[in-house]
Amino acid sequence: MGTTTIAIGYEQNLSATHPEAFIEREIDVPELGPHDLLVEVEAVSVNPVDVKQRAGAPAEGFRVLGFDASGTVRAVGAEVTLFAAGDQVFYAGSIDRPGTNQRLHVVDERITGRKPTKLSFVDSAALPLTAITAWEALFDRLGLTDASTGTLLVVGATGGVGSILLQLAEVFLPNVTVVATASDEERAAWVRGFGAEQVINHREDIPGQIAEIAPNGVDWVFSAHSADQIETYAQILRPFGHIVAIDDSPRDMSPLKRKSIAWHWEFMFTRPVQQTPDMIEQHRILNVVSGLVDKDLIRTTTTKTLTPISADTLREAHALIEGGHTVGKVVISGWK
Repeated sequence: MGTTTIAIGYEQNLSATHPEAFIEREIDVPELGPHDLLVEVEAVSVNPVDVKQRAGAPAEGFRVLGFDASGTVRAVGAEVTLFAAGDQVFYAGSIDRPGTNQRLHVVDERITGRKPTKLSFVDSAALPLTAITAWEALFDRLGLTDASTGTLLVVGATGGVGSILLQLAEVFLPNVTVVATASDEERAAWVRGFGAEQVINHREDIPGQIAEIAPNGVDWVFSAHSADQIETYAQILRPFGHIVAIDDSPRDMSPLKRKSIAWHWEFMFTRPVQQTPDMIEQHRILNVVSGLVDKDLIRTTTTKTLTPISADTLREAHALIEGGHTVGKVVISGWK
């Protein structure tokens, strides 16, 4: 395959619309570690974490972003056992390694899954980061099981993570009532289509709407938009309730204390960055999700596709995400 590859990254923290927000370079392909795969990338998707990194993370010369990807394994490290050359895979990578916005990308096999056979590379690339995040939020952080009963409020339900979380709840949590937030009828239809049983408008009186659905309060909140919401969450949660958040806005937690409400962080890069002993769980999660897709129990959340993978399309995708009005996922595919 050669020792260099085309990569798209940044040298400065510029606005998404700046003509030099992304630039293209030829870079060296790193030597494979024992558990590494060399993947020929076919499609990538853009997440809020990409936007945050581009806007604020030091470039350190030249930084390549991108987490979600789908592609084909071209070579494997000396101790790889889960995949072989020619296998089609999808994954979310790790925040502490160069990203997927390059033609040839190196990723650890233990955080890589088998691409769904029923989906294209494009639709597969929309899933990994959001699926892992949603899975870990529901089952690892909140500890929900098929025996759990109660009410779950999903704040940010129309986003990439929320859209997958609704589907996982539909499959695995038969006794949990799922309430989703949406700001208009189009978005309300979107979340109902993914399994939400009740929908509330987050631009209106949230406690009043929740009181009609769950008079005694909700048991769990998944939060993608936590800033300025702590007082609201304290009102609508039952005593001993739980919140899992995926955003990182600064906040005062003190209103939660009087009800002994627990706060959980979900950061899907914890396992690969910290090299936890159970890092291979992300391989397992992706394979379970892949199987659910192939059984038509989980649908992709792709809503917009751009082509090819280039500095121009990455600028466009980042601008769309920064606008804050996207539903589902933006995917970029193919190379010039």
